[in-house]
Amino acid sequence: MSGRPVRVLVCDDQMLVRTGLVTIIGAQPDMEVAGECADGRAAVGLAEKVRPDVVVMDVRMPVLDGIEATRQLAGSGVRDPVKVLVVTTFNLDEYVYEALRAGASGFLLKDAPPDRLLHGIRTVASGAALLDPEVTRQLVGRYASRIRPSEDGGDREVPLTPRELEVLRLIADGLSNSEIAAALVISQETVKTFVSRILSKLQLRDRVQAVVYAYRRGLVS
Repeated sequence: MSGRPVRVLVCDDQMLVRTGLVTIIGAQPDMEVAGECADGRAAVGLAEKVRPDVVVMDVRMPVLDGIEATRQLAGSGVRDPVKVLVVTTFNLDEYVYEALRAGASGFLLKDAPPDRLLHGIRTVASGAALLDPEVTRQLVGRYASRIRPSEDGGDREVPLTPRELEVLRLIADGLSNSEIAAALVISQETVKTFVSRILSKLQLRDRVQAVVYAYRRGLVS
């Protein structure tokens, strides 16, 4: 972030949760709270004014939910997208996958410890995606039935080498770079190179979109 603090907008309709997030974030020397609000519509409007580096977004909110707010802030048609980190109660929210598909750069559980929240904000702010491998496996597994492969999908339509396809499938399975390296008996640096190539060839922003792509194309099930 070029040495300047990461500017964070916090959006959660529960005042206690929002206050807690603001307090934790505001206490960090490398972060500052750019604003706070209680619903998605307010988040969209406030983000346009304060231009945060990251929006910490709840899913279930009044007026405009976190999914639609994420789509308006970070969706594919947004000219100047904002990075969104979805914070949710995973076992209750049925639309986390939709939020990721709407453009979120990652997600965390609301009961995650403060250090994980802060790590998540820094990760997303740096341009990387935040997918906890274990939660990703659960998430994609739970909602795989909602993901319909495109009619013209399939391996033949994907401009990747066999090795890149292999790496993409492992990403979609929720494996981290170190786990992929171990599975394929290659170095983590090589894995990073493969991931970069995959994202570049498929014109994807991050690993979140890679997971969605793989399921949409029927490359994994």
